Amino acid sequence: MTQAFDEMAGDGSGPVRDGYHALSEWLKQAPPDLLQARSRQAELFFRRMGVTFAVYGDADSNERLIPFDVVPRIINAAEWARLEAGLKQRVGALNAFLHDIYGPQDCLRAGVVPAELILTNPQYRPEMQGRRPPGGVWCHVAGVDLVRTGEDGFYVLEDNARTPSGVSYMLENREMMMRLFPDLFADHRVRPVDDYTDSLLGALQASAPPGSGDDPTLVVLTPGPFNSAYYEHSFLADKLGVELVEGRDLFVKDDTVFMRTTEGARRVDVIYRRIDDDYLDPLTFRPDSTVGVPGLMAAYQAGRVTLANAVGTGVADDKAVYTYMPEIIRFFTGEEPLLANVPTWRCREPDHLKAVLDRLDQLVVKEVGGSGGYGMLVGPAATRAELEAFRARLIADPGAFIAQPTLNLSTAPTLAGGALAARHVDLRPFVLSRPGAVEVIPGGLTRVALTAGSLVVNSSQGGGTKDTWVLDD
Repeated sequence: MTQAFDEMAGDGSGPVRDGYHALSEWLKQAPPDLLQARSRQAELFFRRMGVTFAVYGDADSNERLIPFDVVPRIINAAEWARLEAGLKQRVGALNAFLHDIYGPQDCLRAGVVPAELILTNPQYRPEMQGRRPPGGVWCHVAGVDLVRTGEDGFYVLEDNARTPSGVSYMLENREMMMRLFPDLFADHRVRPVDDYTDSLLGALQASAPPGSGDDPTLVVLTPGPFNSAYYEHSFLADKLGVELVEGRDLFVKDDTVFMRTTEGARRVDVIYRRIDDDYLDPLTFRPDSTVGVPGLMAAYQAGRVTLANAVGTGVADDKAVYTYMPEIIRFFTGEEPLLANVPTWRCREPDHLKAVLDRLDQLVVKEVGGSGGYGMLVGPAATRAELEAFRARLIADPGAFIAQPTLNLSTAPTLAGGALAARHVDLRPFVLSRPGAVEVIPGGLTRVALTAGSLVVNSSQGGGTKDTWVLDD
């Protein structure tokens, strides 16, 4: 594989790239042990604050911290302007697509997306057919994963439209950097991210159902403390100034959702849910769910409560549907996509499957419904036995997989093993939608592969995070 593009040094043949000059000089002048000391302080602070996450199947998951790298990643103003425009276009198209497939289905009749890919998709919810969520917004919060391969080589790796996570780490990382490196901040004009929760609150309240009044009641619905993202659920409820509730804290009466409080029942207008569709309502979806709210779908279908994100948005998470996003954008916006997809083979198509099987050791193969880096084959790093086992899975169920080239992700300077080194990174910006408007938070969550040469950045697979600085000029 060729040398990766370095976001500070570029291809290494010229000066430091635009935006990195002050950081580069600061790193040269910083005492050798300063970064290590600050890194230890950050770990101590995060542990004291309980900033943890869980990994399913890990006996020690409740104690795990996401490693935090103290060297920020920088995106200059011109780069961010291009990304912001592309993200607004993409999420706007996603919302239009979801409205269409649960409404007139024009894009299916036009052949933009194969109808069977949507109508037989496990995340397609027939209960939403013909329904329009309050305010007309389907995807209130989106996390769009981006990768970079060169100076102008930004690609969308995947769309997260159900319950995208990681925003709490974006906010905590920024607070940590401001605490540990105030002098470095003084040398940069960094766009703030700390108004995210105000923007989120405004977007959710603007999407409240009719009759909610000027101050709709909002709650964050969590599966409970054993969920891997429970820290984030409690963090967001606290920052939003709303109640964190479990399913047992809510009940439905006369197609209206109420919250149990010490002062009696209180109507709930908006639910920022962090529970997948299958577990939301045991009367509609999985009857064995113990974390949902019986009757919630009846209240939702009656237009008496807003669920964010809307039921059925998981179709847009599907990696096979992702491959059609350029066509979806053109169909719903009449514009060319501003952000490109990664070239992708759809294993459900026989000629694509053959091409993938012929070069399996060169590709990354993913489950169409997978997330978190699970169920994935990285061909160049796989053993012969792993390749053959995955080959058998592909042949048995080709529609369950897509394949992509092994991208040489960009690198950023990272404190690794006590010294600065280049490590591969990606970026998850967060995009908020409300009726008539889309807002992109300046920055997002940069994830970093802490192991030399590794391309896997997911926290569940040992990756870490960085603060992402979008510069004003």
